[in-house]
Amino acid sequence: MSDSKQVEVVYDRDCPICDYYCQRIDVDQSAGDLVRIDARQDSNILQEITELGLDIDEGMVVKADGKIYYGSDAIHKLANLSSRKGFVNRLAYSVFRWPRVARFLYPVLAACRNLLLRILGRSRINNLDIEGNDRF
Repeated sequence: MSDSKQVEVVYDRDCPICDYYCQRIDVDQSAGDLVRIDARQDSNILQEITELGLDIDEGMVVKADGKIYYGSDAIHKLANLSSRKGFVNRLAYSVFRWPRVARFLYPVLAACRNLLLRILGRSRINNLDIEGNDRF
């Protein structure tokens, strides 16, 4: 195992918007290496998220310095760790660097994601195994 720091982002790779954003976002070198994790694939961090009772269908997760950030806190943390290089990184930092803005906009973005996945006929991840919660 490497001694280098990591920033893990757990997101729904089946969501075209989430995938676009997460493939283009990058963190500053001082924050560590960015590791992108598909929430639809079993992983240790997904098990950790589930044990914490966090519904991955309702929010992305960022783990940095051993701490879990969820939903608006995750996008805020990722924006503040961003390299600020390239359009997506600069835009994310400009918009989500303030917690209030992230808390206001994130539910709107999550609702748009859920609507898009419903239109595309995708299933929920349902990491919490909630009965009847497989479809959007």
